[in-house]
Amino acid sequence: MRLKGNVVLVTGGASGLGGAVVQRLAEQGARLVIIDLNQSLGEQLARQVSGLFVQADVTNEEQIDQAFQQAEEFYKKKVRVVVNCAGIGPPGKAIDREGNPLALSTFSKIININLNGTFNVLSKFAARLHREAVEGEERGVIINTASVAAFDGQIGQPAYAASKAGVVGMTLPLAREFARYGIRVMTIAPGIFLTPLLATLPQDVQDSLGAQVPFPSRLGQPDEFAQLVESIILNPMLNGEVIRLDGAIRMTAK
Repeated sequence: MRLKGNVVLVTGGASGLGGAVVQRLAEQGARLVIIDLNQSLGEQLARQVSGLFVQADVTNEEQIDQAFQQAEEFYKKKVRVVVNCAGIGPPGKAIDREGNPLALSTFSKIININLNGTFNVLSKFAARLHREAVEGEERGVIINTASVAAFDGQIGQPAYAASKAGVVGMTLPLAREFARYGIRVMTIAPGIFLTPLLATLPQDVQDSLGAQVPFPSRLGQPDEFAQLVESIILNPMLNGEVIRLDGAIRMTAK
């Protein structure tokens, strides 16, 4: 899979890890489609990279179908790579200090966005490519975003950890299913990265979080995530695997 000239769709692409992916792949000549709910940030980045912004909810089937259609009409060619970065991670214990259970609606919302939303996008993408014959070894690449919480979930992360474990769990079966169509499926499980949310924390808190990472003992930079995305796209033997990108951190219970 080449980057130059190919169309890449990034969900959650207006900022954070997704924004870094958009910027890095645009520098390599890819044509970017940014999917996000934040219209102002999305349009601003789209102008910066001469790409397309589509405001869409990853859990909405019709909106995602329309996003792929808009991308094809805008670039006059099909999307070849999907990078799923859209997600949320609010903390919430199963039972709070007063003994009240976590609202099922809260648990379900996190699962719906992080897991169902990821599946919605990748399935719509694969459906648009599976009957098409193209030159070369592959038709497309799917890269999903999990988290080290899928393996080392902390207290207060039952919904988030479950959603990311679901992303991890579907990686191999999807890679096996899509192999006949020439579509690879990979997942990245990042550790603690300096996203816009973490950047709002006091510096001493950021330093404390970074100190938990064995080496390099700091927060990950979004472009380091984007660098791995680029490497996965370019290496045809990377398929059906989950890569931890975490500086060897293993999260404690809390």
